[in-house]
Amino acid sequence: MAEEYRLLINGEEHVTSENKSILRYLRDDLGLTSVKDGCSEGACGTCTVIVDGRAVKSCVLTTKLAVGHKIVTIEGLAHEEQEAFVYAFGTVGAVQCGFCIPGMVLAGAALIRRNPDPTAPQIAEAIRGNICRCTGYKRIIVGIKKAAAILRGEEAIDPAAEEGADYGVGKKIFRTDVRRKVLGFGKYPDDLDERDFPGLAYASAVRSKYPRARVLSIDAEKARALDGVLAVLTAADVPVNQVGHLIQDWDVMIAEGDVTRCVGDAVALVVARDRATLAKAKKLVKVSYEELEPVRNIDEAAAEGAPLIHESFEAFGNHVVLQNNICQQRHVTRGDAAKALAESAFTATQTFTTPFTEHAFLEPECCVAAPYKDGVKIWSTDQGAYDTRKECAHMFGWDATPERVVVQTMLVGGGFGGKEDVSVQHLAALAAYKLGVPVKCFLTRAESLVFHPKRHYMRGTFTLGCDTEGRFTGMDCEINFDTGAYASLCGPVLERACTHSVGPYTYQNTDIRGYGYYTNNPPAGAFRGFGVCQSEFALESLIDVLAKKAGIDPWKIRYINAIEPGEVLPNGQIADCSTALKECLEAVKDVYYQNQERAGIACSMKNAGVGVGLPDKGRCNIRVENGVAVAYAATSDIGQGCNTVFTQDIAEACGLPRRCIANGECSTENAPDSGTTSGSRQTVVTGEAVRGAAFLLRDAMLAVERGEEVPMGQVRAGGDGKTFRFEDGHEYTVPAEELIPGHARVPADPAACLAKLEGREFFYEYFEQTDKLGADVPNAKSHICYGFAAHVCVLDEVGRASEFHAAHDSGRVINPIAIQGQIEGGVLMGMGYALTEDWPLKDCVPTAKYGTLGLFRADDIPEIHAIYVEKDEQLPVAYGGKGIGEIATIPAAPAVANAYFALDGKLRPSLPLSDTFYSRRAHRD
Repeated sequence: MAEEYRLLINGEEHVTSENKSILRYLRDDLGLTSVKDGCSEGACGTCTVIVDGRAVKSCVLTTKLAVGHKIVTIEGLAHEEQEAFVYAFGTVGAVQCGFCIPGMVLAGAALIRRNPDPTAPQIAEAIRGNICRCTGYKRIIVGIKKAAAILRGEEAIDPAAEEGADYGVGKKIFRTDVRRKVLGFGKYPDDLDERDFPGLAYASAVRSKYPRARVLSIDAEKARALDGVLAVLTAADVPVNQVGHLIQDWDVMIAEGDVTRCVGDAVALVVARDRATLAKAKKLVKVSYEELEPVRNIDEAAAEGAPLIHESFEAFGNHVVLQNNICQQRHVTRGDAAKALAESAFTATQTFTTPFTEHAFLEPECCVAAPYKDGVKIWSTDQGAYDTRKECAHMFGWDATPERVVVQTMLVGGGFGGKEDVSVQHLAALAAYKLGVPVKCFLTRAESLVFHPKRHYMRGTFTLGCDTEGRFTGMDCEINFDTGAYASLCGPVLERACTHSVGPYTYQNTDIRGYGYYTNNPPAGAFRGFGVCQSEFALESLIDVLAKKAGIDPWKIRYINAIEPGEVLPNGQIADCSTALKECLEAVKDVYYQNQERAGIACSMKNAGVGVGLPDKGRCNIRVENGVAVAYAATSDIGQGCNTVFTQDIAEACGLPRRCIANGECSTENAPDSGTTSGSRQTVVTGEAVRGAAFLLRDAMLAVERGEEVPMGQVRAGGDGKTFRFEDGHEYTVPAEELIPGHARVPADPAACLAKLEGREFFYEYFEQTDKLGADVPNAKSHICYGFAAHVCVLDEVGRASEFHAAHDSGRVINPIAIQGQIEGGVLMGMGYALTEDWPLKDCVPTAKYGTLGLFRADDIPEIHAIYVEKDEQLPVAYGGKGIGEIATIPAAPAVANAYFALDGKLRPSLPLSDTFYSRRAHRD
């Protein structure tokens, strides 16, 4: 007779005869999906539960070992505890992507039960085993402390905070998703199961263990014969065996006779009735390889006679034949850099290197696909529903009818650029369509680490010159990227690295050459900062070297050269009225000079929107449903909070309370395409589309107030944020004062007017033209706008980063609570890039696990001071907001590097930095 395990979970007894991890038992058997599976390696803490009053990672505790112990999940917390954490986390901004949050709540609750009045260091120690990649931990620590105060009766919950009666731009308000993320009932794709999809099957790929090898044979007969296996699919089953975000060079599966390009390439896709059968079947698939010598790095890729990683690819309807391993290249010039540098009073030249780095988002890739109408529907975690649709439709050969693929974006547990490419979506769709059943396809954490694109490795040589007064005269640089096995977003990332390598300064002589090389390393693509983290680390480090030569201090040389409104950036664009780099520098001036001998400073700029002449459009459709204005825009909120920003935009434009506004389903079937969550574009580009649609709604509400009849149907308009152009040809210019928060023209009773518009729809498309790269115009407008920042890192007496002061010009601050967590999280991510994170490879094979990536933990963080710089005059679009998602990370690494340069005079041109408190500690560990 099988042994029985009696488990006490949330006060109820459960019995099982299967010895498995508590994580899998809670999720699979009891349906308690608040307990998240972030790694199943005991490294991330997303699966934390309370066991006998202590926080325990449920993935390392088995049902057998749990007998006799009391287990508590989020669902088992007292109502008072649940409400305390919802309110506390909502009011301090502790929630972003949300995937780590239930685990953080339980770790905090366990501590508070033992110690009702914990200190910040005690809280940091209590959550040390829980990783957060979004917030930088500070907001979570403050939130747990606040929850403790509420539970002690020293603070009270104010229901008005969550209700949001006073809800608009610039207000300190709850995010729209706080409650469902704190209490764990919000759905990520992996939370969908047999209750949602009866007959759900499971799929996973057999992947190459060699970076470069010829697939001689694939023997799947034993796997296919195993009871419970539905299919083993190979390249022969794929209609079009290539996908790719922009360039179609990524094989869905490597066919027999073809050569793998990196470890983790899919060779076969196994589909089974359950997880256990799936795991057994994968082991039965036998693949024979002829191992080949890999191309390990840029030098080997560029060597004469190097094997081609790709002989050709498809891009934008063209078949491109390759003669070498250069995937993409860019050349950006202005003025005469060679002449300017030759005539400079001082120059500095240095070669810099930065490593591949892993996004380390907490939610591994997962999706569910099912047959739908004449195609397939995908429930996904990604950064662009329409991008996923396009790639999957291409795989099916449905380029002319992409609507046969429907993509719905669920909650996304972090992205940072790492979820722009398809990973499991196309595989799940293929299996579901071929087999006619719903299929869940997922990556283990180990598979995710190997498979999805990383931040590009960079080697770049930079030369910067200045005159005797410290004014920059010119810059020359060559940037080389290792883009790994596949293009992903190599072209745009390389382009952004080149165009931003000049920094946020005013000089006009530049010569920038960029090359992205294919190798057999794991692919590289988008990562928060989009190439600018690499090039700005180099430039900002070199500025300090040049300043020392010129006898000018680092703050002053930056201030002398800082861009101002009306001046010309090195790319030729005239800085707009909102530009506040000098104000950012002034905001950190005192702290820099007070700690000059151990402080580092760095500046940056970052574009908002895709720009460079591409048709980057924001679209929104507001539909009135049951007295609620529901905003439909197919945009992925990956934790940055754009969905909340959109509701604030509507509240500001229409005067509506929070209860009358909602975000609609992010779906290619029900929401218009508003572009990828990338390039810090959603607050500006989609935000302006939302505001435009809200103005149309507001006008209809005013018509109702006047007693006019508003026809049923959809009102459609488009414009540039100031002028509305309607389908019948007439135009309307919004009065300038209405584009400023606090100056809305709204009905006396907005909710009552809204209720009389039931079923009406209001659509707006925002598009502001930009100029293509290299456009032959005097002052090309590359992007809609730029954000600016100045960071100061202060080291303590042992060389540890103890303080960070981050001053940001992000235009008008739309949500003061959210921006603080964005800056703190961005700073900590940049610090990790500078000091501790790496992605080591041995002959193109990754050697790191999630727990060895070098991620900062809660008890490692410095005191981070987020400073918001807002000018009185802002841009007219999107209420003046410019985005914060990427720029928060960019200046952090060079600020750290420059702090060490100030401390000991030693230039550290490679990341992670050598000979620091952190490198010495890692060596000791």
